[in-house]
Amino acid sequence: MLSTIGLLAAGGVYVAGSRGGSGNPPAGAPGVAASPTRAVGRLTAASTASAPHVAVTAPSAVSASWTPVARVHGHAAAWIAQRGGATLMRFDQHYVHLTLHAGSSDGGVVGWTYGDQITPREIHLVVAAFNGGFKLTYSNVGFVSGGHVAVALRPGLASIVTYADGTTNIATWHDGVPSARKTVFSVLQNQRLLVDRSVAAANVATCVITCWGGTIKYLTSVARSGLGITAAGQLVWAAGERLSPAALAGALISAGAVRAIELDINPFWVAGYLYVHHASAPTAAPVVPGQRGIAGRLLAPYSRDFLAVVAN
Repeated sequence: MLSTIGLLAAGGVYVAGSRGGSGNPPAGAPGVAASPTRAVGRLTAASTASAPHVAVTAPSAVSASWTPVARVHGHAAAWIAQRGGATLMRFDQHYVHLTLHAGSSDGGVVGWTYGDQITPREIHLVVAAFNGGFKLTYSNVGFVSGGHVAVALRPGLASIVTYADGTTNIATWHDGVPSARKTVFSVLQNQRLLVDRSVAAANVATCVITCWGGTIKYLTSVARSGLGITAAGQLVWAAGERLSPAALAGALISAGAVRAIELDINPFWVAGYLYVHHASAPTAAPVVPGQRGIAGRLLAPYSRDFLAVVAN
């Protein structure tokens, strides 16, 4: 598990529901609050010097069909595909979990359990990593992790919520997440849901710039990324160098996403990697054709927030 931790924001204490669930929060619960305690369980075990039970491959060619790219304890845990100009990666939460990292500029370097690069506890367990959401100075964002707040959470925003047991759900804050029974560890908020109930948001074609983020030269098809969750609780990341909001939503729906959030956009910020493991350290392999990439490939300090996929 990530840790027995809540999140410091405004008011009461939330615990959250079952894997991939969409239960509503308790009536009258005002927010998320708690103090960090010691990390235990799943991620503490990740601090071992090596993890031979993790095997990651970067295929030389990717098709529209799902190709396994990671195995954990011999079980297929991650797959990759390319459809409609989008690269898709799918992850089984029985074998992997998300960690939300603060960037040196987006969040700062002090106070985070997961900071501006993949940590020593993750280095031999990391399967994949990819960009986070919009800059934290942008409107309609929120960022909280491990009891530390960069931007306070807001009701109604699309939210990636990771609980203390390592499971993640994606839904609208205060309308789907958080729910009862599980303690929240981290939340990344970015705009409204791009996909809900397997349907793209109604304004994906009619409100591109105002509703889905400013783009270079006001283009509608630019580098875009998003993260969704399937009905079975698997996570799906999608990204491409020339995608409209409608095309990104369509790619996520084609991969089975029932709810999804748009992450960062524009070519400077969209990038994803698979991590092929060696005895000393993993090698990062880019997964989006034509991506500009991130200096250090998230193995060195980075200014922006990002998400890592780590073996259990």
